[in-house]
Amino acid sequence: MQIAGIQKLTLVDFPGHVAATIFTRGCSFRCGFCHNPELVLPEKFNPLLSEAQIFEFLESRYGKLTGICITGGEPLLNVDCDKFISHLKALGFDVKLDTNGSFPERLAKIIKDGDVDYIAMDIKSSLQKYAMTISNYQLSISNKFSNKKLKTDQLTGNWKLETGNLQSNILKSIRLIMSSGIDYEFRTTVCHPLHQVTDFEEIGKMIKGAKRYFIQNYKKSKQVDETENYQPFSDKELKEAKKIMEKYVEEVGVR
Repeated sequence: MQIAGIQKLTLVDFPGHVAATIFTRGCSFRCGFCHNPELVLPEKFNPLLSEAQIFEFLESRYGKLTGICITGGEPLLNVDCDKFISHLKALGFDVKLDTNGSFPERLAKIIKDGDVDYIAMDIKSSLQKYAMTISNYQLSISNKFSNKKLKTDQLTGNWKLETGNLQSNILKSIRLIMSSGIDYEFRTTVCHPLHQVTDFEEIGKMIKGAKRYFIQNYKKSKQVDETENYQPFSDKELKEAKKIMEKYVEEVGVR
């Protein structure tokens, strides 16, 4: 596992748990508004922590921590993520996995193993706008729409991201999570100019019947694309988006 850091205590990342959050390095997406560029951009990478360091810390927190959240970046870029999760489970911790849904086969393996207790998947946008929202921030807007294949030279992992495969993988991951029997949530970070209130009809259809969904408003901070002036939704827009999603999802919240 490529472990970039650990937050030793969190009361918000894993519902119902006193938890620690482990951050993995590398991501299959390049969302310009992402506030963890040090986990996404190779030129900003920091030294890694060893698994031994992580396990030593966690063993010192027996009886104080009840859960571990694994986030990124994209944790499932690591081919051994399933083994890492199994080790955490064997230590007696509940495990929450954050994912962008780009690796449904690896996600299916983890679900089948039965070692994860909560899954949170980011829904980046409507399917029609997914490629634009997650593609390499150095591409122009026109290229994002016109290219059949997205440039992936700078992505961690040697794999090609094609628009059709991307959409298929996202839908597969959604279906896996909703049918898993594991507790879960979907969530979307919203910002202008990438998102509009009208996008939420299509997002709602993607996850129709889901248990839980959160709209996360963009907050200005460090970000992957430092050249873009992203803006948050207004309170009115957030309420309108929430109202749309309530037609499709049992529980809808705004963060």
